Amino acid sequence: MQVKASRKSGPTGTLGLIAGMGNLPVAVAAEAKKMGYHVVAIALQPPADESLKPVADDFHKIRIGSFGSLLSLLKKLSITEAVMVGKVPKRLLYENKKDIIPDLRAMKLLFSLKDRSDDAIMKAVVKELEKKGIRIHKTTTFTKNLLAPEGVLTRRKPSKDELKDIEFGWGIAKKIGRLDIGQTVVVKDMAVMAVEAIEGTDETIKRGGALAQKDAVVIKVSKPQQDMRFDVPAVGTDTLHSMKKAGAGVLALEASKCIIVDMDKFIKEADKAGIVVVGVKAEERGI
Repeated sequence: MQVKASRKSGPTGTLGLIAGMGNLPVAVAAEAKKMGYHVVAIALQPPADESLKPVADDFHKIRIGSFGSLLSLLKKLSITEAVMVGKVPKRLLYENKKDIIPDLRAMKLLFSLKDRSDDAIMKAVVKELEKKGIRIHKTTTFTKNLLAPEGVLTRRKPSKDELKDIEFGWGIAKKIGRLDIGQTVVVKDMAVMAVEAIEGTDETIKRGGALAQKDAVVIKVSKPQQDMRFDVPAVGTDTLHSMKKAGAGVLALEASKCIIVDMDKFIKEADKAGIVVVGVKAEERGI
């Protein structure tokens, strides 16, 4: 569907939703429409699927790595406002080299970087989009009702030993975030079982849970230098499923900085699984 050139920018204008995997893009699309935006979804495939198609006003697919095609599409659709939502696992660059071939624009961008950390890549992408006159919104503009609140969110509360593990793991999670390594750590008895790297949160939980055997504590935080336009920490029911399989019993999230997708369902499933979910303020780590 061709977007009409007469649309005005602003809260009643067009919003380009550049989507990765997960359920968060659907939630953001729904909220943006409530705010009055005409939502044009652009699914990066892989890993994005077509779940946005019924929700968005307009739907397009772009192969991941086709940065030049993305820029051309945004220009063709006269998009001047956009939001980037959903995980695009960096491991895809290494696992599917035959299927994911960066185009010339993407190669130029990658070769211009001092390193290929998440922040370096995403900041470069944002800079290129801004050069084209596209304003990138903070993800939190459309997820205020999904941000983890402070306090215990489930029926079960953390024990004294679990609180100690949260306090111990919090500083470590912040340190790996500062180094742009990951945002999640798995802890048991004040010892680190696993640190998130390129594999992502769910695989970190599985690995840490296997080492802990049971009763592991998972801590997920924002980076100290977190840019809310991209890579905002988020959890969903898949996170709980990974925790249940791993025997992990506690999930500590940074309050007001971490998104919980479909929060009501998430809390119900956590209660059903006997998993503690707690929102922790960065300045009040003792809860």
